[in-house]
Amino acid sequence: MIDSTTANELLFDPARAAGGGTRDLVRSFRTAAALGWKMEANWTDPLLFFIYSVAKPLASALILVFMIQVIAGPAGIALRPFVIVGSALWSFVVSGVAGLAWAVLDDRERYRMLKYVYVSPSSFLVVLVGRGVARLAVGAMGAGITLSFGVLLLGVPFQPAEVSWLMLVIVLALGAIAINALGLIMAAVCLQTRQESWDYPEVVVGALFLVVGAVFPLAELPLPLQFFGLIGPLTWWIAGVRQALFPGGPSSIGGPGSLWLQLSGEANPTDLQIVFFLLLTGAVVTLGAAILFRVGEARARDRGLIDRTTGS
Repeated sequence: MIDSTTANELLFDPARAAGGGTRDLVRSFRTAAALGWKMEANWTDPLLFFIYSVAKPLASALILVFMIQVIAGPAGIALRPFVIVGSALWSFVVSGVAGLAWAVLDDRERYRMLKYVYVSPSSFLVVLVGRGVARLAVGAMGAGITLSFGVLLLGVPFQPAEVSWLMLVIVLALGAIAINALGLIMAAVCLQTRQESWDYPEVVVGALFLVVGAVFPLAELPLPLQFFGLIGPLTWWIAGVRQALFPGGPSSIGGPGSLWLQLSGEANPTDLQIVFFLLLTGAVVTLGAAILFRVGEARARDRGLIDRTTGS
C-alpha cells in the first residue's frame, strides 16, 4: 500500500510551480493587464472615472494654451498644435512612468499583496508590465481626448490626409516601450524606498517635463540641459509624434540656437533621424531598465523589502 505522503509526492508535479513557458507568460500578462484596468476603472463609478482620467490632462492643456495666448497674443494661435500635442502626450508619460511605480506601492503599502504576487508562479516582471500597460491605456485615452478637444474646439489645424501614418505608428510603438522601460526603473527605485515614495514618480516626471520639449523647444534651454534632453527617448518620441501629425510644424529639437543645429549643421532633424535616435535611445534605456530592475529586485529580496510595509 502507498501511504498519504508518498501519494502526495506522486500527485505533485514540480513543473506546475515552474510555469508553462510562453503560454503562461502571455496568460500572466493578460491577467495582470485586466486586473490593472479593473483597479483603474471598474472599481469606481464609470462617470467619475471618465472625469478623473480626462479632466487633468485637459485642464493642463487649457492652462498652457491660454498662458501662451496671453503672452504671445495672436501669434500664440500658431503654437497651439505644438502645445496641445506635447501636453496630451505628457499624460501618456505620467500614466506609464508613474504607473509601474504606483503598482508596486499599491500592492506593498495599500493592499499588502506584493509578497503574495512575488512568490506566485507568474513572473513578477511580466505581472508588473501588465499592470503598467493598463495605466498606459488610461493615459492614451486622456491623450486622445485632449487632442480631439484641441482640434474640435481650439482650432488646431488637423488634416488627416497630411498625416504620416506609418511614422506615427512606429514612433508610438517605440515610445510605449521606452515609457514602460522608464517605469521599470521607477518601480525598481520604489522597491528600495520608504516613507514618501508615492511622490517620487511625479517628481521625476516633472523634472523630465522640463527637458524633453513637451511644451517649449529645447533651444530655449541652456546647452547642458539640451544635451540631457537629446539623449532621452521621450524627446525624440514627442518630436516624432508632432512631425507625424503636423508635418512641417515647429520642431522641439532644432531651430536657431539649438544644440542640434550646432552638432549636425541642420536646422531640424528629418523623419528618419527622429526614428533612428528614438530607436537608439529607447534601446539603451530599455536595456538599462532591465538590468537595474533585476539588480533592484535582487536587493529588495535579499533585504526583505518585498514583504515589508514601510508605513508610507
